[in-house]
Amino acid sequence: MSETLIQMKRITKRFPGVLALSQVDFDLRRGEVHALLGENGAGKSTLMKILSGVYQPDAGEILFEGQPVSFSDPLSAQLAGITIIHQEFNLFPDLTVEENIFIGREFCKNSRWQLDKRAQRQAVEKILQTLNLKIAPDARVSDLTVAQQQMVEIAKAISVNAKVLIMDEPTAALTESEIESLFEVTHMLKAQGTGIVYISHRLEELALIADRATVMRDGQYIATVDYDRVQISELIAMMVGRNLDNIYPKRPPHQRTEKVLEVTGLTRNGVLKDIDFTLWRGEILGLAGLMGAGRTELGRALFGADPIDAGTLTLNGTPTRIKDVADAIGKGISYLTEDRKKEGLALGLSVEMNIMLGNYPDYSGVAGNVDEKRCRASSQKLVDALRIKTPHLEQAALNLSGGNQQKIIIARWVCKDTDILIFDEPTRGIDVGAKLEIYELMNRLVAKGKSIIMISSELPEVLGMCDRILVMRSGRIAGEIEAEHATQEKIMQYATLED
Repeated sequence: MSETLIQMKRITKRFPGVLALSQVDFDLRRGEVHALLGENGAGKSTLMKILSGVYQPDAGEILFEGQPVSFSDPLSAQLAGITIIHQEFNLFPDLTVEENIFIGREFCKNSRWQLDKRAQRQAVEKILQTLNLKIAPDARVSDLTVAQQQMVEIAKAISVNAKVLIMDEPTAALTESEIESLFEVTHMLKAQGTGIVYISHRLEELALIADRATVMRDGQYIATVDYDRVQISELIAMMVGRNLDNIYPKRPPHQRTEKVLEVTGLTRNGVLKDIDFTLWRGEILGLAGLMGAGRTELGRALFGADPIDAGTLTLNGTPTRIKDVADAIGKGISYLTEDRKKEGLALGLSVEMNIMLGNYPDYSGVAGNVDEKRCRASSQKLVDALRIKTPHLEQAALNLSGGNQQKIIIARWVCKDTDILIFDEPTRGIDVGAKLEIYELMNRLVAKGKSIIMISSELPEVLGMCDRILVMRSGRIAGEIEAEHATQEKIMQYATLED
């Protein structure tokens, strides 16, 4: 039996006005984890959508176990043994785990009109046992955690006896313990001979799982390397086409001269408990802690998205009360949500309209007529300044990469010119080059006197960007660390110590 499962040769794909892939080569061996790397927009997802039958190539060929293949749709690829787990899960939230795993492939009795409940239940229990999943087959998917839903997607892949499993950013929303569980399952699948394509921006994490890596840039193949024989800095240089000597750009030490926000006793019953802290002008204040510690809940409370039950906020020396989101924006507070697709963007609207959302009143005359020329000029200026990759302002936000979508939301708040920006997981799911651009933008904002509260699960990011770090645990501030004294160990000590 051939060691090589997949060979993709000289794959080319064009979309209107865009050459998405240009003669790209890729191969996958049996029983390996092959990392597919590149910046957002490099062509990784397009290449895998071709392999899984979502798109058809304009040129090139695919060999599966040595035989030429052509998949007209995802079902054809799935029947051949190729399954993809997209970053946004393809699950039906109102159906059970069992129903999701076998949807469209239900076990039927001889009549073909009657469900063989017993056989199907036995099959799903065997799959869940193989994955060591403590999930009830009749549990509703909407009641599961993100990690459990990820495992249900993997269970679906196993149920069709997938020979090739494509994982797109599988750990983007998982905790450390959940990532460990995913890696255990991945090792098990490797041992069974499954070939796994693993798309991720977490290069350090890949060292624990990847055998080889293929790097793409601007729709072209760059190189394939053994993961244990390459430095992360080399991978980054291949991905972005230049060396990033320091991914966390330096800036002068912050001088505390003016308080912009003082929070005292902020409490939301059952969620946040007696929160006290100060935010200074020109400061990047980090919020660290484990998932569920209350970081996002604090950000939402400050932004007026969630009500508070007690506590006081003093804004620029004046006690204030944030009634709702509109009130927060009016008082100079903005919020970059961690879920850009569901809460941050109107994906079907254009780049310009997404940037201008919430800003139209500032671009309207007395009669309420929008000055479209000014809107277009301001949007284009922000697109250029933030280096948002889009063919034109009318492009739908849906069609942009994750990093560029993130920049659109930032552009909206830069356009609003708010004084306090709350960034919740600002670089989640985006590539190294886009991360650097967002870090540089953050530095430019605080240099102009803006203040940033950065919520992040990536400790190197918190350590590299923040002037001070507040560590949360169980809805409280468990500790405060100055940047020059901060280490990952100190942060984790505060995050995990028992009360």
